[in-house]
Amino acid sequence: MASFINKTLDPIDIQILDMLQRQANISNAELGRRVNLSPPATHARIKRLETEGYIIRQVAILDPQKLGFDLLCYVFISTDIHQAEKLDLLEYNLESMSEVLECHCLAGEFDYLLKVANKNRRELEDFIRKLNKLGISRIQTSLALREIKNSTILPISL
Repeated sequence: MASFINKTLDPIDIQILDMLQRQANISNAELGRRVNLSPPATHARIKRLETEGYIIRQVAILDPQKLGFDLLCYVFISTDIHQAEKLDLLEYNLESMSEVLECHCLAGEFDYLLKVANKNRRELEDFIRKLNKLGISRIQTSLALREIKNSTILPISL
């Protein structure tokens, strides 16, 4: 399972990464206890893993519904833009939109897939209007009716 992982990671690094992705607010003392390291040694490993780019950032994951975001949508878009500078501008604009939680460049029928959070139908309509101003040639929107699984945990454990 761990064959894809960079050779600079040892089993303790893997354990630390796995535990942090499951519980980012775990203390260095508790994490160190679980991997048999002192808190300072644990802290040093975490800092190294951050510096080497294994840990991108640590965040709190919020409940969208409790905050009033009742519409989770997946928006597939196509564009007729082919110039690199204009594509860069399009991607910058997509990245800048607060409603866009994720944006992926695709191969296949559509050029991009957006994961979008809106509070209601009106906000979704306004968002689609904003997209239309960016040179989008085709938009297909799918509403998520309910969530079956939502995870940020990569299967890296040994």
